Amino acid sequence: MINLLASLAPDDYHRRKRHQKAHSQKEPHLPMTDSSIPVISATGLFTPDDSISNEELVASFNAYVDLANRENAEAIAAGEMEELQHSSVEFIEKASGIKSRFVLSKAPILDPEIMCPRLPERPNEEISVLAEIGVKAAEQALERAGRKPEDVDAVLCACSNLQRAYPAIAVEIQDALGMQDGFGFDMNVACSSATFGIQTAADYIRSGSARSVLVINPEICSGHLNWRDRDSHFIFGDVATAILIEAKDIAPAQHWEIVGTKLKTQFSNNIRNNFGFLNRAHPESRDDRDKLFVQEGRKVFKEVVPMVATMINEQIERLGLETAELRRLWLHQANAGMNRLIAQRVLGHEASDDESPTVLDTYANTSSAGSIIAFHKHSDDLAEGDLGLICSFGAGYSAGTVFVRKHG
Repeated sequence: MINLLASLAPDDYHRRKRHQKAHSQKEPHLPMTDSSIPVISATGLFTPDDSISNEELVASFNAYVDLANRENAEAIAAGEMEELQHSSVEFIEKASGIKSRFVLSKAPILDPEIMCPRLPERPNEEISVLAEIGVKAAEQALERAGRKPEDVDAVLCACSNLQRAYPAIAVEIQDALGMQDGFGFDMNVACSSATFGIQTAADYIRSGSARSVLVINPEICSGHLNWRDRDSHFIFGDVATAILIEAKDIAPAQHWEIVGTKLKTQFSNNIRNNFGFLNRAHPESRDDRDKLFVQEGRKVFKEVVPMVATMINEQIERLGLETAELRRLWLHQANAGMNRLIAQRVLGHEASDDESPTVLDTYANTSSAGSIIAFHKHSDDLAEGDLGLICSFGAGYSAGTVFVRKHG
């Protein structure tokens, strides 16, 4: 195809491109009917039975450190290896605000000889573990909305780590729910997967491509965490959440209208996981540390806090809202200090627990599911007309904002 803009004089070309970009970023001024207004009808949450406290985790980690230092005593004495350092409850809580985390496989994680989950591989005829926990969250969301699986048009599985390449986990969930029609697909934007999934579902509603969409976030984060790394062994937990996005005209009387969404990505190596199907093509590095979660925590803190705060404030202005209207922030649950600073830069004061509730202390970082857990657990008490913000941020870098207003 011929690029007509490229045939213009340089000044005209760049002026035309700037004009196109400015207009493409404006909200469309089209008449909206209830059938094209997306809302959150309900959410669902699956929480594993087992939880690991910081005290249990530290005892296990320090036992591993003592064992490793004994086994490598000669190399440490010769200066060939560094002596491993103990962790502590005080260190973990000061660094993150985390006090415990839910996991699917507790005993192996706490075993100093293993220190990773043990989840037996299932035959293809059985539902995969990722799909199974996703189904449990989805069923709760459907029940809370008074829906049946056949009412749903699409399933989006949006999470940070997928159990396999194909077939899609979303299609497996679609089948397990008993949906006879519709479509499903997987998407991964790390910790922002849920908000990116919400905007995708909302766009389906706005365009008329679907009337009811399940966005499911199954996160088995214990599987990609290096439980033997002192700087990160406490960060993650396992969980699954689900969000039912529907057209307003079919939604339950009590729902959350999606006022506006905004997504942002900016490439960074400061949070990374290099696990992938090509690892087997280079066996020499197949088991290196970077095949699990790695991050430069201080750089992430310094760069992500201003990026997210600015993004929120710009979106408030773009939507014609006032900061004073914000009744509650459901922020990504990764680090208590980050949330404190972001909320302060948005609200203009230090947020109370009511203004910015946390689930990080008991669930730890559950990647894309964190802000959805906070919304699920801390939204029922709000009143008709209250405005809130679901916000994610993480690897990519990626960030997403979803402004919602309560009805009913």
